[in-house]
Amino acid sequence: MNGPQPNNRALQRDNRVLLRKLAFIAVLMFGFGYALVPLYRAICEALGINVLSLSERQVTGVGKPANSGNTQVDRSRTITVEFDANARGPFDFKPAQRSLQVHPGELATVMYEFRNVQSRTLAAQAIPSYAPKQATAHFNKLECFCFNEYTLAPGQSKQWPVVFVIDPKLPKDVSTITLSYTFFEVKGKLAATLPQGNAL
Repeated sequence: MNGPQPNNRALQRDNRVLLRKLAFIAVLMFGFGYALVPLYRAICEALGINVLSLSERQVTGVGKPANSGNTQVDRSRTITVEFDANARGPFDFKPAQRSLQVHPGELATVMYEFRNVQSRTLAAQAIPSYAPKQATAHFNKLECFCFNEYTLAPGQSKQWPVVFVIDPKLPKDVSTITLSYTFFEVKGKLAATLPQGNAL
């Protein structure tokens, strides 16, 4: 009857040791996951690719960031980007500037202005298009109002940024790109969220 007791004690001791190890691993994994966000930001900032967290305050009025350290910019080429806006509905929609000259690989931004001139709330969304067509694969938008559908109150005005980079692999014969947006009302549907933008 007394024989199995030492084995039970040894088993309990092994279980406690295993439990401590598992608890330590769980705490270690939680700490690692928690540290990933600041670590990711630090790495991206060091490499000059942390563009997703750019706020409008970090972007200068000429369409280029105040501290752009990207070493992959092709300064031997200049691309003219023209901005176009079409409104499919009773609202005002236009770019803050008609064109911008950028180097491939260079981070740039342009603001688009929108105003709901209707006396009712509406849901709307923008669809982008590019010319020439071969530029489509090389025009990389990092922040764009076209990613979402928005609800705007009667008479409400907003400004939204488009942050983009033109891939240095853009064909050499392309020197001008036209970015065109068509903003249209989404009938019978209202978006749940309204973006935080600057009132005009």
